[in-house]
Amino acid sequence: MRPITTSLFSLFKVGPGPSSSHTIGPMTAGRLFSSTCAELPREMLARASRIRVRLFGSLSATGAGHGTDAAVLAGLLGVRPEDCPSGYLSRLSEEPLKDHKVELGVGSALVSLADIVHDAVVHNYPYSNTLVAELLDAGGEVLFSKAYYSVGGGFVQWDGWKAPELGDPVYPYSNMKELRNIVRTQGLNIYEIMLANEAAITGASRPAIIHQLNNILDRMEESVRHGLAGSGYLAGPLKVERKAHMLQERAQALHSSPGKFLAGLNAYAFAASEENASGGVIVTAPTCGSAGVMPALVYAMRHDLFIGDRAIREGFLAAAAVGFIAKHNASIAGAEVGCQGEIGVASAMAAAMLTDAQGNPSRYVENAAEVALEHHLGITCDPVGGYVQIPCIERNAMGAVKAFNAALISTGTRPEAHRVSLDAAIAAMAETGREMSHKFKETSMGGLAVSMVTC
Repeated sequence: MRPITTSLFSLFKVGPGPSSSHTIGPMTAGRLFSSTCAELPREMLARASRIRVRLFGSLSATGAGHGTDAAVLAGLLGVRPEDCPSGYLSRLSEEPLKDHKVELGVGSALVSLADIVHDAVVHNYPYSNTLVAELLDAGGEVLFSKAYYSVGGGFVQWDGWKAPELGDPVYPYSNMKELRNIVRTQGLNIYEIMLANEAAITGASRPAIIHQLNNILDRMEESVRHGLAGSGYLAGPLKVERKAHMLQERAQALHSSPGKFLAGLNAYAFAASEENASGGVIVTAPTCGSAGVMPALVYAMRHDLFIGDRAIREGFLAAAAVGFIAKHNASIAGAEVGCQGEIGVASAMAAAMLTDAQGNPSRYVENAAEVALEHHLGITCDPVGGYVQIPCIERNAMGAVKAFNAALISTGTRPEAHRVSLDAAIAAMAETGREMSHKFKETSMGGLAVSMVTC
């Protein structure tokens, strides 16, 4: 199996919520399409009049609740996720019929939100989250079209896509068994392996990588702080009240140490998740829908457990290894494997981060990740109304608490007594995802999405 060559900063992206696959990915696809069109022959661009985008699969089923339409439009207009101003997508959504001019090199084309149409949920494209962008002439004839696949975590592929040319990792691995063997034979910690590989793959210096890591950790904390200050109701018909500040007040009022800590952890996870659901700027960890789990643990480690930033940073690299392996051997997309690939993987990553940051050997780190993932297996992705609100926000809090408990379990038992490997849990997740009905994979056609009646 080919070794993992994903960059840390491809997995951990800064961008607007509420969904990496439904917001960040489509925004990236829109930007890619407009830049590709700009390279088309001059005579074709002279005929260009409008752009139409057709959404398929989960993008069609739940795109309205995820802000997919506005995200695609923003991308076509040249906006990058990492630079998207807070509230920009909401402002675009306020004028659905307004025409926007997309510059295409020597030509241009008009597009509005009305040109982004919701097509078939069940289709024959290779990935559920598919969008087809089309350049049209004045008569509606398709001059050029391209299909893009939002494969989870904000990653986008297309027919003929090839992984970018990257350097070779110093310590190549494709699964946890191989990574574990490197740790054993080289006498290294996971974070040392990850740092060396990142430098070799991207060509970035170690100081530059550490600077970026610190920025990502700070952006995670910022998403929690912003969420804790929020109040009122989230957008959409569900009328979901923002609860993070209430949960924090409850935590501060408690005297019991365990209860106080867990209540605080709930508040932090709610905060980042509510910030995501409101379209605020968050970090994919590994997705937008699971962007409350790791930030909750990061915030708790800094402010409640008083773990130093260096230890947190090293734990963060261990978490990245878990995320890489899950993505490489299964999926982190709810549309592909259900929520086990989002909250489940996020919880496993957070458990690994905490266990490593507390100074435990790598075998404990792996076991903590496995425990957290194992107890998310089979969880469906069934957002009510297509919004990343119910059950997503509470599920982030449960994932954070499970991560903390997984760290407690793994460090409280002998590592050699642990029977299930992380690789085995990831393989089980992949199989479960393949067998799961499309109704339960981010289409809002089954589960809680249909059992909870909304008016």
